[in-house]
Amino acid sequence: MRVLLAGAHGQVGQHASELLGESDHDGVGMVRAEDQLSDIEELGIEAVHADLTEPEDVSRAVESCDAVIFAAGSGGDDVWGVDRDGAVNLMEACESAGVDRFVMLSAMNADAPEDSPEALREYLRAKAEADERLRESDLTSTVVRPGALTNEEGTGRIRTGESIDRRDGDVPRVDVAQTLLAALEEEATYGVTFEMLSGDVDIEEALSDPLNEG
Repeated sequence: MRVLLAGAHGQVGQHASELLGESDHDGVGMVRAEDQLSDIEELGIEAVHADLTEPEDVSRAVESCDAVIFAAGSGGDDVWGVDRDGAVNLMEACESAGVDRFVMLSAMNADAPEDSPEALREYLRAKAEADERLRESDLTSTVVRPGALTNEEGTGRIRTGESIDRRDGDVPRVDVAQTLLAALEEEATYGVTFEMLSGDVDIEEALSDPLNEG
């Protein structure tokens, strides 16, 4: 599977780039800055220079791809232009190009921003609108909503569910990256939005029942 990774140079994206390079997939890392191209290539995947806010760039990036992982973000600098509209641009490019599979990195509490600190609320509102646009599309979608992210060493073990209290823990970025990749071909995640934190279940096993319905 040829997989386009948007946000390949981000904190989660760099882990995902490295994991893609180690996988059987043909990875393509999309970055906004030209000076980041060599970094992505060193992680073992092809790199493409494209700006999420430019629909023509995005359309070019998705050519010949089979799936997309959206792990991009503005870091709070442009939540509506990048976190929402950039994601929508990529969805529309996928729809036009016939790229069916789309895995979205979102955030816990996107549907309830008022339950998060004030500084995060606008970002969460933007993510919620992007998530909703994806769910309304005809793409085969998965929305992954982790809680607080850390740079701790990954454990490969998580817990998932439709709704998890964000105060119950956190999750290493590398485990989020592994979850994004593992979801690509796990049919139990198709059309599903789920939250995740560190836990006691292997990632592949957790994704076989992402809403923890037993």
